[in-house]
Amino acid sequence: MQEPNQSHVTEFILLGFSFSPRTMPLLFSAFLMIYLLTILGNSTISILVCLDSHLHTPMYFFIGILSLLDLCYTTTTVPQMLAHMASQKKTISFASCVAQMYIFLVLGVTESWLFAIMSIDRYVAICHPLRYKVIMSPLLCGVMVFFCGLWGVISALLYTVFAMRLPYCGPNKINHFFCEVPAILKLACADTSVNDRVDFILGFISALVPLFLIFIIYVNILVAILRIRSAQGRLKAFSTCASHITVVTMFFVPVLVMYMKPGSEATPEEDKKLALFYNVISAFLNPIIYSLRNKDVKGAFLKVIGWGRAPE
Repeated sequence: MQEPNQSHVTEFILLGFSFSPRTMPLLFSAFLMIYLLTILGNSTISILVCLDSHLHTPMYFFIGILSLLDLCYTTTTVPQMLAHMASQKKTISFASCVAQMYIFLVLGVTESWLFAIMSIDRYVAICHPLRYKVIMSPLLCGVMVFFCGLWGVISALLYTVFAMRLPYCGPNKINHFFCEVPAILKLACADTSVNDRVDFILGFISALVPLFLIFIIYVNILVAILRIRSAQGRLKAFSTCASHITVVTMFFVPVLVMYMKPGSEATPEEDKKLALFYNVISAFLNPIIYSLRNKDVKGAFLKVIGWGRAPE
């Protein structure tokens, strides 16, 4: 009987997207442009939050952390995807695959809990505006972000350990553009039912719990908004939440579909599209939806480049 932690595979082949050779250069250019714009947008937000004192608030602190996570999130997978699209060699070593899987999961789980913390920030800002700065102190904000990162490290370790304890004796072709748990498990030479249960439990804690928390908080926010007498006040309060709701939806819907369903029900092409959306597209759109349309961020940008002043 084979030992559960034994592996005969020393490297994997990432099949990537099944595009025709004619369309590959166009898609390579499109993905490269999206990646560069993602780097530019998220880097700009992070730098502005650090440099401009008007953005030294809890809300922008969390947005800055989100931008850093998105920056690392896409860099974990996209450069390798682009390299494989541009060459015939599509291999990745076993150790590199494990490292990519782990880092990707750490960042993803951390981001899911960060969204929940950002909803708490919006709740305090709308429901307790006079006590906002007292409640959302720098210490509390730092502790909450530390909690997000800690749970990301722990859950990613559990995901990775349970996936890599299985024997992988061939084939070694991963029908994906990076090393993601559901795609890896399909190559295991053993029963993965235990992994499906573990992934479901961890997915419940890492995705459904923060999503449920976000839902409960926004119900309370909605009740508070409806109590505002002026239509302008209600619109202003809702507008501060609309961007967050949009970003949360773009992130959580594909993640839940990917990680909460059994591996046997997943098709490779569906998985790749879902992963592309929450890994690449959402990170590309987040700065546009959440920050670059914000007048405070625009003012900070103009101030930094010397074309204007940040709003008082």
